[in-house]
Amino acid sequence: MKTFIATALISASLFGGIAHAVGPSDDLHRLIDDFQKAIVAKDGKALSDMFLPSGGAWVTVLSDDTYARMKAKSPNAPRYKLGSYTDFVQFVSTAKMPIEERFSHIRVETDGAVASVYFDFVFLEDAKENNRGSETWHVVKTDSGWKISSMTYSVNLPAKR
Repeated sequence: MKTFIATALISASLFGGIAHAVGPSDDLHRLIDDFQKAIVAKDGKALSDMFLPSGGAWVTVLSDDTYARMKAKSPNAPRYKLGSYTDFVQFVSTAKMPIEERFSHIRVETDGAVASVYFDFVFLEDAKENNRGSETWHVVKTDSGWKISSMTYSVNLPAKR
């Protein structure tokens, strides 16, 4: 019995305790889930509330293949584009067809005050792939929860575009 208790205490100290409390990572995964749900619902207000109200960055970067195809069509096509979350919110809230962003391979790193979220995505319009790539968010803890401070993502267009 003493061995069992000692093993339990050592395990608890090594793995953060016996009971699991909601931590920053859980709250970040909730933000990620809410982001996806807001896109499907075309809920611009909910999306806006997930971002810091000012500052930050929004960067779109074309993949090598997509950039080469864009340059072939338009020699002055830029490799990357700066934007803002408000442009995305406007697009989502006024989309005429169903839209969805599916995430996979989600990785979250945090110290409880700042976080980095990285994942692969597929963006669908009318249930068809519009583009795919990798996306990263910088996230900060505020008095009203986690907020996205910047977003950078790659764009890989389907081959037939």
